[in-house]
Amino acid sequence: MLHQIMGFEQALPWLLTALAAGYLIGSIPMGILVSRLFGLGDLRQIGSGNIGATNVLRTGNRAAAGLTLVLDAAKAALPVLYFLGWGDLAAQAAGAGALIGHCFPIWLRFRGGKGVASCLGVLLGLAWPAGLAACATWLAVAGTIRISSVAGMLSALSGPVWLWFLDGPRAVLLAAGLGVLITLRHHENLGRLWRGTEPKIGSQNTTINRD
Repeated sequence: MLHQIMGFEQALPWLLTALAAGYLIGSIPMGILVSRLFGLGDLRQIGSGNIGATNVLRTGNRAAAGLTLVLDAAKAALPVLYFLGWGDLAAQAAGAGALIGHCFPIWLRFRGGKGVASCLGVLLGLAWPAGLAACATWLAVAGTIRISSVAGMLSALSGPVWLWFLDGPRAVLLAAGLGVLITLRHHENLGRLWRGTEPKIGSQNTTINRD
């Protein structure tokens, strides 16, 4: 690990490099690019206006939604996997940067997505058994209640638990922080859940509803 080889102060520039690289890659708006590729128009003018896979699904194009999901996860997992060669802290910094980039992308004036797929990508990169368990959590919740926001929040919040049991404590604090960030990013969804107006998976809505 960098901080063990050269000390934390000497490793800090390298950790910041990993954070910045993760941010730049994570900030690529895959949902918008995929929507344009499939001729679906500007994703920010569809459904909730969000740039993630759930909103792409509201166009009715499952292939585009699936591709967006995979790419949003991959753009977070790949920096983590690359920077694992620099050590655990560098990989975690890259993962944190990737999720922050997705949620607050510089290319979209810092107005990004909710980060669920990217969070799952970070978990898969750090410890694939824990990542798969978090993915299974999403599938189980989504298949039961068919509300993407609830499935996303619970899968993200389950991340530190799965990491603890399947990989140990090394990245639990990072995963907990990512889960909190994703929950905060769902504040509008929480309001709609409270009012009973949160749409279910597969519902098509062509008007922006951001509360």
